[in-house]
Amino acid sequence: MAQLIAPIAERKGNEPALVDDLGSETWSELDEKINRVIHALRAAGVTPGSTVALMCGNRREYFEVMVAGMHAGMVIVPVNWHWTAAELAYVLDDSDSVALVVEDRYLDVAVEACADPLTQRCVTRIVVGGTAPEGFVAYEDVLATADSSEPADQSSGGPMFYTSGTTGFPKGVRSGLTTTGMDLSIVELVAQAAMGMMSIPTDGVTLLEGPAYHSAQWGLSIFPLLGAASTVVMRHRFDPAELLELIDRYRVTNIHLVPTQFIRLLKLPDDVRASFDGSSLVTVLHGAAPCSLEVKRQMLEWWGPCITEYYGGTEGGFLTLITGEEWLNRPGSLGKPTGVVELMIVDDDGQPCGPGQSGQIYFKSRLGSDFEYHKAPEKTEAAHLAPGVATLGDVGYLDNEGYLFMSDRKIDMIISGGVNIYPAEIEGVLVGHPAVLDAAVFGIPDEEMGEQVKAAVELTEGWTDTDGLEAELIAYVRESLAGYKAPKSVDVVEALPRHPTGKLYKRLLRDPYWEGTGRTI
Repeated sequence: MAQLIAPIAERKGNEPALVDDLGSETWSELDEKINRVIHALRAAGVTPGSTVALMCGNRREYFEVMVAGMHAGMVIVPVNWHWTAAELAYVLDDSDSVALVVEDRYLDVAVEACADPLTQRCVTRIVVGGTAPEGFVAYEDVLATADSSEPADQSSGGPMFYTSGTTGFPKGVRSGLTTTGMDLSIVELVAQAAMGMMSIPTDGVTLLEGPAYHSAQWGLSIFPLLGAASTVVMRHRFDPAELLELIDRYRVTNIHLVPTQFIRLLKLPDDVRASFDGSSLVTVLHGAAPCSLEVKRQMLEWWGPCITEYYGGTEGGFLTLITGEEWLNRPGSLGKPTGVVELMIVDDDGQPCGPGQSGQIYFKSRLGSDFEYHKAPEKTEAAHLAPGVATLGDVGYLDNEGYLFMSDRKIDMIISGGVNIYPAEIEGVLVGHPAVLDAAVFGIPDEEMGEQVKAAVELTEGWTDTDGLEAELIAYVRESLAGYKAPKSVDVVEALPRHPTGKLYKRLLRDPYWEGTGRTI
């Protein structure tokens, strides 16, 4: 039996482990499928330390493959299902993936990506659902012929998440979670400790209402499954009214949400909100993007103090936590550092900042773990102040009692609906259009999404700002990048504000949109 699942399957064998839009499976069924996936991948030549890309929506098979990789010493790359074929091909190559497991709804993208010469080392191609085209095999066929016995030589594997790059290309983050070859008893202890820190109950019910390729959604569904024997109920698409119904129907105990989802919940009709019980909820974690004070207050008034906020990122995990009750006493705070992290605020000269003094936020793991960007030593170095001391690029301060407040982002990043978007990637595409001489991309306020993508372009000589140019440029970006990265609007400017050295003063473009909003991020 899969080592991390075995004790749960022995105790709760016929109880549901995973529930998705299409059905459910028990702990015993999950255990058997994990065994079959491990044997199938090993038979295909996927060895410990090898990389498997997983482009799959929120469904049971995602968890089967992910947990199998975590038992067989493999690196699993959760692929953003919004990516284009070019983006997928790049990541398959950069991650050295030897296998791809893809859901049939993304098959067209996968087929195109696998035709790229960059992806030729990815020889094992498995389709979840639907009919497998030439060069691919069906997931159910693979499992049907695979051994169901307990695999030998189980050891830890883990995810390598890809983040959009500040220099235009996504980079894999190899963190403590990516460690391969470790004894699984250590993984079990880490998962259980994380669940205690997050106040996630044993034998509860987790509701997954965001993409499992996101590191926070991954951590707050996989760890409850493995570390708290939690049933995981999932939906591929978020529907606010359905979310309330699911919480009450399944007696959900814990869920992760982002501020955009809070806003959509608060906009539901009064009668829908009034019919919600929610008494089963123990912990509602939220993060990934700044939350307005008013939205947070309204959610606390409605759902009560079970709402806990965190600050963190793929590179460092969960760095701070603050309960609802604490937040009411310190509105806007992101909480105190967790017990496994040390925070430090550093000024531009590299000197420590005192209480109330803003500087760049750095973190250091008390467990000695660190991260690196896959095949990008220069980016790894830029994110570190010293070995083991790193930053996510945010600016903030600690108050006299050690509570963190964030005031800005030093790196050039947009957070829209909880998703990180790096302008350089979009700018690199825009300047490839013959009409664009120079481009700047930045975030502007959006009531629901937090920020939206805005572009300003300087036109090539001979081009003029016509009625159809904006739509043409937006469509041009969508051809190369996932749709959520495309600008919502494009301004044509006479000249972008650049220093003679070439440095772009993006603040001069960005700041007018934020005036009077009461916030800067």
